[in-house]
Amino acid sequence: MKSREIREMTTEEILNALEDSRVALFNFRFQKASGQLEDEVAPTRTRREIARMKTILRERELANNV
Repeated sequence: MKSREIREMTTEEILNALEDSRVALFNFRFQKASGQLEDEVAPTRTRREIARMKTILRERELANNV
């Protein structure tokens, strides 16, 4: 998911997507430990998506406080 796509989402949608991404990352850890992880890049992609979402949420928080 690109930053542009995240910015078009509402705050609630971002929070829901953030929770889904965290669950996915948790599942990737189990898949990797058991040797069932097929896409080795997926955890890295998910971590970056989480970072993007958190960054945009923080930007919105700061914009509301100014």
